Amino acid sequence: MTGVTPAAPFDLLSTVEYGGCSAKLAPGSLAEVLKHLALSAHPDLLVGIATHDDAGVYRVDAETALIQTLDFFPPVCSDPREFGRIAAANALSDVYAMGGRVLTAMNIVCFPATQIPLAVLGEILAGGQEKVIESGGVMVGGHTIDDWPPKYGLSVTGVVHPDRIITNAGLRPGLALILTKPLGSGTLVAGARVGLATGCDYRAALATMQQLNKNGAAVMQAFDVKAGTDITGFGLLGHAMQMADASAVTLRIQASRVPLLGGAHALAEQGCLPGAMFRNLAYVEKKTRFAANLDYSLKMLLLDPQTSGGLCFGIAPAKAQQALEQLHATGYPAATIIGETIGRRAHSIEVIR
Repeated sequence: MTGVTPAAPFDLLSTVEYGGCSAKLAPGSLAEVLKHLALSAHPDLLVGIATHDDAGVYRVDAETALIQTLDFFPPVCSDPREFGRIAAANALSDVYAMGGRVLTAMNIVCFPATQIPLAVLGEILAGGQEKVIESGGVMVGGHTIDDWPPKYGLSVTGVVHPDRIITNAGLRPGLALILTKPLGSGTLVAGARVGLATGCDYRAALATMQQLNKNGAAVMQAFDVKAGTDITGFGLLGHAMQMADASAVTLRIQASRVPLLGGAHALAEQGCLPGAMFRNLAYVEKKTRFAANLDYSLKMLLLDPQTSGGLCFGIAPAKAQQALEQLHATGYPAATIIGETIGRRAHSIEVIR
């Protein structure tokens, strides 16, 4: 930022115990609170909180619906500019998960002005601005408060045609499930904090968290996808369960096909398991049937709290291979089919080996 002295090295991870989407309220606790809230009712409210979707959608007219979302959290990495990029990419992702295009964004900032050099805040904001520009959106302002530990994110407005909204509730039996990014970022961040993750593996995790889901959204729209979500703090199984319940189907996930970041499984084998994994397990275990021979570390990685994770969506099997080819060509080399949707069974999710 012009006129701001470059910050001396400052490790943002030193300010937090849980960063990124690992800092979210436990999904079970959140569900308990939300069930007591009266749902908003309006003919132009196309998507509200009832289905635990990624964002709210409000119809403006026959051609335009607004997508509204926000997300912010404590640092997930040491470098301020990288933190800004990751937090912004994570917030923008909710628009992409619903098949939308980003219009505007506003900064959400909690920063301890007397405890961390202000130049660090400048770097965080610069990183966020980079991702908003990359999205094609416009940064229009924001709000700051003095608070410890630091937190950053965005309030985002996007747009989508009312007939082209991608929601949690649009799955039907007989679809292939595609996941666009590998899992394991929560484990690698935890591993880096305690000195177990290799530098190369950790850098790869940071890179995938900084990647926008913009091209993934374009692929979903190109193939007329009706249901999808992004994978964040509740892990693959937490978000998959929400889709299954909203759509009244069961998701069968083949654990061995789920892509993982390098080093994530080895860290899990060493017992490097973020606490949010166990909160996510408590959320899904009553509605999930796990294969008896499922590797424990792999099971837990399906619950890894992702920050700025990939998209997971259902697609007609006949279109799946072509969609994968486009995903691979546009920046998602790990994208793969991880399972299928079937008629509703006793469990929301069946995890096979």
